[in-house]
Amino acid sequence: MTDDQRAHPVVMLAVDLVILTLRESRLHVLLVERGHQPHKGALALPGGFLWHAEEDITAAAHRELSEEADLDVETLRLEQLGVYGDPGRDPRGRVVSVAYLAIAPRLPDPTAGTDAADASWQRAEQVLSGELELAFDHRQIVTDGVDRARAKLEHSALATAFCGPTFTISELQEVYEAVWGLSLDPRNFYRKVQKTDGFIVPVGAARKSATGRPARLFKAGPREVLYPPMVRPAESSSVKGVPK
Repeated sequence: MTDDQRAHPVVMLAVDLVILTLRESRLHVLLVERGHQPHKGALALPGGFLWHAEEDITAAAHRELSEEADLDVETLRLEQLGVYGDPGRDPRGRVVSVAYLAIAPRLPDPTAGTDAADASWQRAEQVLSGELELAFDHRQIVTDGVDRARAKLEHSALATAFCGPTFTISELQEVYEAVWGLSLDPRNFYRKVQKTDGFIVPVGAARKSATGRPARLFKAGPREVLYPPMVRPAESSSVKGVPK
């Protein structure tokens, strides 16, 4: 390596995307099967390099999501999650990646695009536990994305977007359990929801529950920022779907 190369190292800029949704009452993350080296055939987050120096980074994230999973980017609100630049994260050289996060309800099945051999929804808990191995440092990026999503449910009314126009408290609780990965006590959850003014509002109707007792129906309220927040229970609580 020349002195000039040491003074001006070549750094490649990339984007990675953590797209989360709920499917069958479980938190899922969008993964692609890499169609080329390095890590050909391995599961990874959708993403890739910027096309040229003038390409906007967020525009590159939208482009990669469309190319690799054929998802309608207009339905997703991407927010920057973090920057990942460990020197050894990519065997192709010094690659710095800007990661984006989106969590949205009712996302369709993806279709592999030009840069991926396959695209699919996979259970996030399988990635977090290491049961599913991901290329590069993508498991860490998914972990950070899930942590951000869990915090968003504490402080915003995002959970109501995953319910229908009207829903029961139990259905809302299922959303929190799926994203947080925790089994929640129904009575404590009900009390917390009722304490948060403007979070949900009753619609004056009821629906027969599995027990045969009518369950009150609610709809999303006007408040987008929750106060007091819906704080997660301690991590020592039982984890939904994962044995202690």
